[in-house]
Amino acid sequence: MIRKLILAAPLAAMLVAPSAQAADDTIRVGINLVLTTPASIIGLNSKAGFEVALKHLGGKVAGKKIELIFEDNKFKPAIGKQKTEKLIKKDKVHFLTGFIFSHILAASAPVGLKAGKFVISSNAGHSMYSGKKCHKNFFNSAWENTQTPMAVGQMLNNEGVKKLYILAPNYAAGKQMITGLTRTFKGKVVAKALTPMSQRDWSADLSKIKAAKPDGVFVFYPGAWGPAFFTQYAQAGLHKTIPLYNAFSIDGANLPIFQKRKMTHLLGTMNANFWAPDLDNPATRKFVPAFKKHYKGQIPAHYAAQAYDALMLIAAGVRAAKGDMSNMDAVRRGMEKADFDSVRGKIKFGKNHFPIQDFYARKVVNKDGQWQLSRVGNAVLKNHAPTNSGECKL
Repeated sequence: MIRKLILAAPLAAMLVAPSAQAADDTIRVGINLVLTTPASIIGLNSKAGFEVALKHLGGKVAGKKIELIFEDNKFKPAIGKQKTEKLIKKDKVHFLTGFIFSHILAASAPVGLKAGKFVISSNAGHSMYSGKKCHKNFFNSAWENTQTPMAVGQMLNNEGVKKLYILAPNYAAGKQMITGLTRTFKGKVVAKALTPMSQRDWSADLSKIKAAKPDGVFVFYPGAWGPAFFTQYAQAGLHKTIPLYNAFSIDGANLPIFQKRKMTHLLGTMNANFWAPDLDNPATRKFVPAFKKHYKGQIPAHYAAQAYDALMLIAAGVRAAKGDMSNMDAVRRGMEKADFDSVRGKIKFGKNHFPIQDFYARKVVNKDGQWQLSRVGNAVLKNHAPTNSGECKL
């Protein structure tokens, strides 16, 4: 009996070896996004950005196949955490990325970091990870939450806005948007309204805006909030007298919806961001037409651009380690160096692993019959890093 077991052992090893070898030849990337519910308008745009990046990489890096494993968090932190655990335990991913919303990231990132995985946020810029809770294995391919509204604040100064009314949903990112905006805006904030996340009727808020008579209204209403709010804003007639400014509320993901609904009052509306589809660099010139071909003929939103950079960042780390995922230090150094063509141009990371980047004013324009966000002038913030970067002790 013992002899049979000994003879069987080499055979068993031969049967196991191919599958183990196959696993070693694959870089598995777990991507946690919201792919259903109305908020999926952002997640699906991001998903397409990851897919275009995979095509541009030829599906491989350092001689190894890249496998993208998508999971739907359904816009719920608890489900997002469950999906993260599944990606770690069942799929045995090497990288975790995606994470559109800050409350989803806050529930999932600690799970991934505790499991020793690299976590790369392709959108959510929760401020805690750029400061005291920065982590050697956490990277962000987008921004810290307060940076974009800081750019909007400077843009408002440039536009001559003196009195401003502010609205945002009552969750981490909404609060951080207001914090960022008020850091740079030099005028008077006549009111700040943090609205419930379930709110879809702004009639009371619109009445208060009309009574306050501000020079402008700033909103942070991403995803499904945006179309509902902008429709009601026009129905109240406020678009005729009070200019509307925003962060993460009008973008390449929802502009096709606005155009289809003939919401022409949004043409000329301004916001700010690190990226626009007409930014003049090689990666953007390659990415935009490829995305349009891949995804319904749409011009990509910044969500897709960030997803594209997230996978390119991962590839840079794997490439630096020559495909050896056991050498996490080499992977990390490669990601920190970020030797790849970014849609931003040349990308640089701070010690907290957040980008140091320029931010631009953008305007909604009709270009060749298709609405898009176009860059306006030079950067309103240049080489900008999260303000709490100094709190990171890496």
